[in-house]
Amino acid sequence: PLLTSFDLDGVAEYIQRGECKNVIVLAGAGISVSAGIPDFRSPGSGLYSKLAEYGLPHPEAIFELDFFRNNPDPFYTLAQELFPGNRYHPTPAHYFIKLLHEKGILLRCFTQNIDSLETQAGLPREKLVAAHGNFDSATCIDTGKKVPIDEVERAIFDDSFGWKSLGKKHGGLVKPDIVFFGEQLPSQFFKLAEEDFPKCDLLIVMGTSLVVQPFASLIGRVSSKVPRLLINREKVGVYNKSKSYAPGIGQYGFRFDKNNYRDALFLGDCDKGVEELSDLLGWAVDLRTLIESR
Repeated sequence: PLLTSFDLDGVAEYIQRGECKNVIVLAGAGISVSAGIPDFRSPGSGLYSKLAEYGLPHPEAIFELDFFRNNPDPFYTLAQELFPGNRYHPTPAHYFIKLLHEKGILLRCFTQNIDSLETQAGLPREKLVAAHGNFDSATCIDTGKKVPIDEVERAIFDDSFGWKSLGKKHGGLVKPDIVFFGEQLPSQFFKLAEEDFPKCDLLIVMGTSLVVQPFASLIGRVSSKVPRLLINREKVGVYNKSKSYAPGIGQYGFRFDKNNYRDALFLGDCDKGVEELSDLLGWAVDLRTLIESR
């Protein structure tokens, strides 16, 4: 086995051996839940159920370009909920990613989240790949020209259809650079996935359901000699020998069975997982200091 035990103790021991220089973190919505950001799918409280009043053909329509072109209003309303800024603050899980960087062992964090809380926690932008984009920049979908994000923010929070005057000024609808369904992921995602994963010596997966492709298939891109840690409320991305199962997950999925030799598991909230791992590494004070610095 590559780990002395398939839990946080085993991972802490592996890191303390000094063998980790290129940790990759894969992060999903679970790391932002304690920041108060609503997820999309929880019945009643999720963002999709809040959109019921708009009579969408289906909830995901809000992130479809054709629907947006015909009826931009629901998206701009939702954008008020999602826009980062002073309402939401990074969680211990975000600060743990920053701490890995401070310790000099983080190669990259690939995130599915569009909330920019990783950089708000102090992670340098070049260490982050926002696979589904975020609100750091915006583009006019008709001209392809960039639009200053602070201008977009003012328009989004102007209740009297600020987006209309924004569109007039820039020659078409303006959308923050978050990836809509059917849009290509940022080229940065493919380029850095290609470059980074062969170098990875520890993969940490936190707070993601590992169902959205191509992000989910990243767990299969590390060498078979690299330990992997899943910190999540339930087991996801588990090995399945059926070839037709999700690509990149099927044969390369986590092995939490008798054939396991490298996959560690912590079942629970992401914040609790990173706090326990920091304790085991002797980094508890460092993590606390980062959290209190906000």
